[in-house]
Amino acid sequence: MVTLITRPRRFGKTLTMSMLEYFFSNRYAEDGQIFEGLSIWKEEKYQKLQGTYPVINLSFANVKEKNYEMAVYQVCQILQRIYRENYFLLESNALTEGEKRELKRGADDGILEKDALMALNKLSAWLYQHYGKQVIILLDEYDTPMQEAYIKGYWEELVEFIRRIFHAAFKTNPCLGRAVLTGITRISKESIFSDLNNLEVVTTTSDKYADVFGFAEEEVFAAMDEMGISEKKDVKKWYDGFNFGMKKDIYNPWSIINFLGKRKFAPYWANSSGNGLVSKLIREGSVDIKDDFGQLLSGRPVKHEIDEEIVFSYLDEDEEAIWSLLLAGGYLKVLDVSGQEYELTLTNYEVELMFEKMVKGWFKKDYSNYNAFLKSLLSGDLKAMNAYMNRVALNTFSYFDTGKNPSGAEPERFYHGFVLGLLVEVSDRYHIYSNRESGFGRYDVLLEPLNKEDDGIILEFKVYNPEEEKTLQDTVQAAQKQIKEKQYEQQLISSGVSCIRKYGFAFEVKKVLIG
Repeated sequence: MVTLITRPRRFGKTLTMSMLEYFFSNRYAEDGQIFEGLSIWKEEKYQKLQGTYPVINLSFANVKEKNYEMAVYQVCQILQRIYRENYFLLESNALTEGEKRELKRGADDGILEKDALMALNKLSAWLYQHYGKQVIILLDEYDTPMQEAYIKGYWEELVEFIRRIFHAAFKTNPCLGRAVLTGITRISKESIFSDLNNLEVVTTTSDKYADVFGFAEEEVFAAMDEMGISEKKDVKKWYDGFNFGMKKDIYNPWSIINFLGKRKFAPYWANSSGNGLVSKLIREGSVDIKDDFGQLLSGRPVKHEIDEEIVFSYLDEDEEAIWSLLLAGGYLKVLDVSGQEYELTLTNYEVELMFEKMVKGWFKKDYSNYNAFLKSLLSGDLKAMNAYMNRVALNTFSYFDTGKNPSGAEPERFYHGFVLGLLVEVSDRYHIYSNRESGFGRYDVLLEPLNKEDDGIILEFKVYNPEEEKTLQDTVQAAQKQIKEKQYEQQLISSGVSCIRKYGFAFEVKKVLIG
């Protein structure tokens, strides 16, 4: 009875909902000619369905508010507009005078929070009474308010409000014939779809409707041929990579339409809306999250268990959910599946550029010092490294050291964010490795030069411990000793690097000493 379809943004979800409204809604009973020539018009039984249902069509796409009160206000505004669209029911003989007064009050004066909970349920009943036919409800971008609520910190409040609306509209609604919801994520059943046992979920890993959203490769190439564009290899590198179910090589429609129109390669999809949630989760994530993200930016896949039911309130405790969110959002694609474990990589070059821009943005506030530090690191100027690194740490430490469980004096989030910045800025000269095994242990950061005549670089980070060390210089020496004893240079030696520089970084809150 209720179908939820999840797809990344800009994949035609809103257009699909518009199509469904025009096909089913009795408001467009005279517009059947727009479906002539299409497959659905070949059978008379489907022709007879067109324009025969009362349809409620609404979207939560613009509910992106900074607090709970404003989010509820926006939802109530949307419901008020739906009431106004059905103002004609005031002339219906099927509604009681009390029902007409309630409809008129909601349409004219607005809908209060307490009335919003049953608004769709009641409107369904009034339409059913008038037409004698169950209603179809179409809800586009159902999860946008929930994502914003998580980012802005009012998830727990909003989830109860949305849950009660959904329960009344999609569960305990005898006047509901069918419902279709679209969104980017599949929010956990326990969160807002509690006891909705009439719900079918079609995600990006489902085979159902796999070829309905997005452009197939043959469609993209045919369009390019028609327009005399020959750069198929580059188009595939930039925009291919989305997989739905068993359907491979799906292209994002937004990017392809823009590319065909402008005949210029650019990250159209990645720049089409904000990526605030993704940025927050990676920037504030643990060492492991940043390590894996760095691996993805280096072109190497990662392996994680995927649970498509995303519980936003658990994202801080269960970081595996981050990978599910990135997959649902279209930022990752699946290379292979083994049980619950998925091998994942960045979707395409467009997404890679988006993430590189995001990482650079993290250091924008102190970019001059950050860039100067990189130059001093590559040239081996230790005095300048210390000067610039202290400025970088002072200005950017707290930016990474946030989240539900900030690390206080420990620099893990900071320096792993710093590693990501290194990776983006020097990727044309070095392979960057973080927290990987070499010799007899796991180093913090290793820079392997693409040109083996350049120096290899090892960075080891240590927090000053007053119980073990008298000064920061002692901490630096402990880091250097660890590099030597654990033989971290073995990876560089094995790859043919002859000259290796080894640096110990000692941290005391926001103070840094490098040796």
